[in-house]
Amino acid sequence: MGGVSTADRAERVPKQDRSRATRQRLLEAAVACLAEHGWAGSTVSVVAERAGVSRGAAQHHFPTREDLFTAAVEYVAEERSTALRALFPDGAGPGERRAVVAALVDLFTGPLFRAALHLWVAASNEEQLRARVTELESRVGRETHRIAVDLLGADESRPGVRESVQGLLDMARGLGLANLLTDDTARRERVVAQWAALLDGALG
Repeated sequence: MGGVSTADRAERVPKQDRSRATRQRLLEAAVACLAEHGWAGSTVSVVAERAGVSRGAAQHHFPTREDLFTAAVEYVAEERSTALRALFPDGAGPGERRAVVAALVDLFTGPLFRAALHLWVAASNEEQLRARVTELESRVGRETHRIAVDLLGADESRPGVRESVQGLLDMARGLGLANLLTDDTARRERVVAQWAALLDGALG
């Protein structure tokens, strides 16, 4: 006559699905902690508590702190890349280049960029972290460049086009750094408009 207990319902959820959900909570919590507290304040225990799991469960999924945080930044970068592509599922026409530039800049002004920046700083001082972060950043950078090329409809066989796209991404990273200390929205909007105009000329 009584209702189904929480424990009974939990048993019906496949173990693999629960494990996947726990992993995702840990990854999202790790990025949030890194963005808010930096490397020094983001321990496995802090992340596990935020994710609502035990430290042992966290270490089951990610044996080391380095495993956890590099996986977290990569996971969220992949999620953001998927979301960015979804904004322009059929590509962007020439009249939408400003929207594409703005969306790319947004990648470097949110919690993911702040978390990644803390990871870069930590890697510059910790040898065991440096190689992993360098390799991760290389992969994320290549993927972001590919997305930018696709969305902008850029023909990189033309002289200067590849450099123009990479210049856009370097500029976006710089705007992200400027936004860390103060709200840089007004200046950022003017820069985005100018870069979109420059790209229209460079990409044709």
